[in-house]
Amino acid sequence: MIYFDTSYLVRLYFEDEGFTVVRELATANQIACAVHGQAEILSAFHRKFREDLLTPKAYQARLDQFEADREAGAFHWLPAGLEVLERVRTAYAGLPKTVYLRGADALHLATAAAHGFKVVYSNDAHLLAAAPHFKLKGRNPLAD
Repeated sequence: MIYFDTSYLVRLYFEDEGFTVVRELATANQIACAVHGQAEILSAFHRKFREDLLTPKAYQARLDQFEADREAGAFHWLPAGLEVLERVRTAYAGLPKTVYLRGADALHLATAAAHGFKVVYSNDAHLLAAAPHFKLKGRNPLAD
C-alpha cells in the first residue's frame, strides 16, 4: 500500500501532467490517503468546474466516478485522531521558519506517519520538503 496526497489522487481523474505515471502506481498498488483528502479532491474537482475547465456534465461525471470508487473501496481513508494532531503539534513546534507547511499538508504527513508509512507520494513541493520533519521520505516520480 502506498500513500498519495490529493495532488496525486486528482491525476486519477484528470489528465494533468504526469497522470500516466500516477495511474501506473495506482494500478500496481493499493492507495491510502488521509480522510480529509476526500474534501480536498472534491474541492479540486469544483475548482476545475469553477474555472470552466469542466462542463456541468463532466463535473457531475467526475463526482459520480469518485463516489463509485469511494464506495467500491478503491482508497483506504485513514483517520486523523488525537495521535495525528499530536504529531502536527510536535512538528510545528520544531519546524524551522524556512519550511512552508500548510495545515492540510501537515495532516497528510502526520496521518501517513501515524499509520506507519515511510514514503508519501505527492507533486506538492512544500509537502515534499516538509516530509522529513515527520520522519517520512517524499517522492515525486513525476520529477524523476
